[in-house]
Amino acid sequence: MDRKSRIFVAGHRGLVGSAILRKLKEYGYENIITRSRNELDLTKFDDVEKFFQEERIDYVFLAAAKVGGILANDTYPADFLRENILIQNNVIHNAYTYGVKKLLFLGSSCIYPKYSKQPIKEDYLLTGKLEPTNEWYAIAKIAGIKMAQAYSKQYGFNVISLMPANLYGPNDNFDLKTSHVLPALLRKFHEAKVNNMDTVTIWGTGTPRREFLHVDDLADACIFLMNNYDSPEIINVGTGKDISILKLAQKIKEIVGFKGRIVTDTSKPDGTPRKLLDITKLNNLGWKSKIPLSRGIEETYSWFLENKDKLY
Repeated sequence: MDRKSRIFVAGHRGLVGSAILRKLKEYGYENIITRSRNELDLTKFDDVEKFFQEERIDYVFLAAAKVGGILANDTYPADFLRENILIQNNVIHNAYTYGVKKLLFLGSSCIYPKYSKQPIKEDYLLTGKLEPTNEWYAIAKIAGIKMAQAYSKQYGFNVISLMPANLYGPNDNFDLKTSHVLPALLRKFHEAKVNNMDTVTIWGTGTPRREFLHVDDLADACIFLMNNYDSPEIINVGTGKDISILKLAQKIKEIVGFKGRIVTDTSKPDGTPRKLLDITKLNNLGWKSKIPLSRGIEETYSWFLENKDKLY
């Protein structure tokens, strides 16, 4: 990409899209095109076609998606499957049709089998059963990967697919019904502190291990790979380090300043036992994450405190 390329960031108001937008501006890209959901519904083919026909986009960062944690995925499986497939199909097809030079598709580490060998290499995709609580979202994302690869194979379309670890950071979703684990815990511990509660309850046993990547690191990796990677084969983006959910909760408790106890609710599901990505491929290209977990959580909590009145 050069500084004057016409760059479309799909989903620019979300956690990932907003980070990509910030990073592009930081690097001096001058011609960034965005549309809110009210301005452009990516699930509607005709609207997406008209957009690409008129705007003549050079590069696409496809960060638009319906996302959520275990509860949201388990409660709205049809929505997660339908909406994500519609968005992917519409954007990838019209990007190719109307001459986009390159498209970056964002997947998720949940595409990998529930009991995958660790750390998870890219070629472990489709080698085992998915985690049941988020299989609908995972299947939608796998369909997006395969569509990207199909357009590359059949038409020579330059499209790359990134599989990030669990994300967090500014503009995250802190709604306890739909959020992922890290922002949910931040809000829970904050409210427990404010309300002088004795305990905070976390779902499951606390033993599952997760890898957490600050969204600003992901945005940096997206721009790096858009400029330095041209293979249709998927590529993992992560830190190469994981932490148990219980230890994460203890870390957040300390950062927030909550003085009570942590209680585990073992009647709730744990999800996948462990998800640690093998990032050898990305590291060999010359990119590594820069934001340590503790610093990232501290910055995210500061953002939460500044914005919580607008969040809920």
